[in-house]
Amino acid sequence: MNKVISIEETAELTKKIIDEVQTAVVGKTEAHKLIMAAILSQGGHILLEDFPGLGKTLVASCFAHALGMDFKRIQFTPDLLPGDITGGYVFDGNQNKFTLKKGPVFTNILLADEINRASPKTQSALLEAMQEHHVTLEGETLPLPEPFIVMATQNPIEYEGTFPLPEAQLDRFIIKLSLGYPSADEEREILSRRAKRKKDEVRLQKIIDPSTLIAMRNSIEEVYIDSDVQSYIIGLMKASREHPKIVVGASPRGSLALLKLCRAWAAIHNRNYVTPDDVKQFTEAVLIHRIILDPSLWDLRDSNTKVINEIKMSVKIPVFKEQNEK
Repeated sequence: MNKVISIEETAELTKKIIDEVQTAVVGKTEAHKLIMAAILSQGGHILLEDFPGLGKTLVASCFAHALGMDFKRIQFTPDLLPGDITGGYVFDGNQNKFTLKKGPVFTNILLADEINRASPKTQSALLEAMQEHHVTLEGETLPLPEPFIVMATQNPIEYEGTFPLPEAQLDRFIIKLSLGYPSADEEREILSRRAKRKKDEVRLQKIIDPSTLIAMRNSIEEVYIDSDVQSYIIGLMKASREHPKIVVGASPRGSLALLKLCRAWAAIHNRNYVTPDDVKQFTEAVLIHRIILDPSLWDLRDSNTKVINEIKMSVKIPVFKEQNEK
């Protein structure tokens, strides 16, 4: 029998998960909440883009441990082949037949480390898995474990020997985030904890299991979103398609991503309704990898962020009253 979890329980469990992650990762509470909102959203694959050494890989593994999920890591390199991700059939001399050897994609949380270092052919091996949650090998369709989440990382400063992700694959990441540098106090806490631990490893407790996460996702579906708030989401996506500095705007998949994330954010904060502020919270994370700017702006720092702020300023925010709560 499927578990049933209330929105209040989802909020409580989310807090416990984030608290557990923060025993290993100092600070970044807001970023961890955004990641958790993505995890609670169906199809919630996450792209982490930041400089080396800022804890992208650590964050992914910590969430996997706290969520009680099966976790596998692939280090993407130029010589990585599609079969290294999906697996394939190999000949078994003892049984005199071909047997299936499953690749690392058959897991709950897959860390695709430095995903842009692999060739487009290899990157595309993830496309079917990310969207359809299954893999096709030799004409046979094999389902992936549920839940299935890809957490990919990439480095924004080293472009030599890298292959930019195709737009179709970027669009399948529900959000793109950067963790950023820690503050001076947070960095001091990092050093203090390491000195007291006397070792690098931090052991995390398992807070939930896969079936509980699925139940938490189901609870998100009960979060109410007013038609005016839906119109606000549509207005933002429409503005991205009509902005003079944008060549290609967000697709309806971007609208759905914003809807899912807003509902998850509301549940994380123990609300059963979405507000316009929830939409504003995720607009940049949803749009930043879904828009293509005019080529003349590519060399300008923070152009994407500035254009997204212009989009947010151009769309009227609906007046929302809490009596809309259902």
